[in-house]
Amino acid sequence: MSETIERIKCLIIGSGPAGYTAAIYAARADLKPVVYTGMEPGGQLTTTTEVDNFPGYPEGIDGPTMMVQLQQQAERFGTEVRIGMVTNVEFSDKVGGIHKITVDNSTQLEAETVIISTGATAKYLGLPSEQKLRGGGVSACAVCDGFFYKGQDVAIVGAGDTAAEEATYLSNICNKVTMLVRKDYMRASKAMQHRVNNTKNLEVLYNTEVDEVLGDSVVEGLRIVNNQTGEKSDIEITGLFIAIGHKPNTDIFKGQIDMDETGYIITKGKTTKTNIPGVFASGDVQDKDYRQAVTAAGTGCMAALDAERYLATIETESEVTAE
Repeated sequence: MSETIERIKCLIIGSGPAGYTAAIYAARADLKPVVYTGMEPGGQLTTTTEVDNFPGYPEGIDGPTMMVQLQQQAERFGTEVRIGMVTNVEFSDKVGGIHKITVDNSTQLEAETVIISTGATAKYLGLPSEQKLRGGGVSACAVCDGFFYKGQDVAIVGAGDTAAEEATYLSNICNKVTMLVRKDYMRASKAMQHRVNNTKNLEVLYNTEVDEVLGDSVVEGLRIVNNQTGEKSDIEITGLFIAIGHKPNTDIFKGQIDMDETGYIITKGKTTKTNIPGVFASGDVQDKDYRQAVTAAGTGCMAALDAERYLATIETESEVTAE
């Protein structure tokens, strides 16, 4: 006797703010959502110590606690949260088609709708001292964490528009910002370079890389190295911001979902619709501009509403055909 393959009405891939918000809305719409958490249950916020900019938490909240609460809220309405990694997808390109999903290289599923909320992973330098102090002064989001370093000296690594924008943002909060650029020029646009060069408390060090992040439990300084002369020196800082880009977690969708040149999923207009009927994308996986928990949650809501409307349209068409 052949084994029956489970059919899911709304499958959500990813368990960050986008995934859980989608689950809350989908569950309330009786779509019986199933969430697969991925390798990092709770998403990037589980590596953040304090979240002060998400509405509804006047005293702030630590990232892991916030994600547990979002999961509990989704489960309260009937969401089923499963630990597992989606490892392969075969999307149908037909309206009303069934999408085939493989979890952990073994479990086969079918889904009527899929919401992709797999997020994007911040790129780090890869230094052991940097990884040790993530959450202790090392951050990949100046907008998220810059406030905690108000009036202090910080450094930022990067040379593109995002790095330049975050450096100038930090300059409005911090006492001094040191920008470390690996080459002898910045990749940022001329307008952003002009803004950086005209900010008095922002110093740019070219041909400079991080040799080691100093500190035991929190960042106390940086050992930097000039990659032309080999000369090393120490600077005192309390925060290090890495702004060398993000990698969207979209590898398993390549060849089926339309993406831009860097791998971010392209959605249609102001919706979360992808080029595949019944497949939607929310959160950082389709947002390379804002990358905030609150914007991710907003698109999670949109994806669930888009999925609900899609299913309602399919059911209506089926009824008309039957008549």
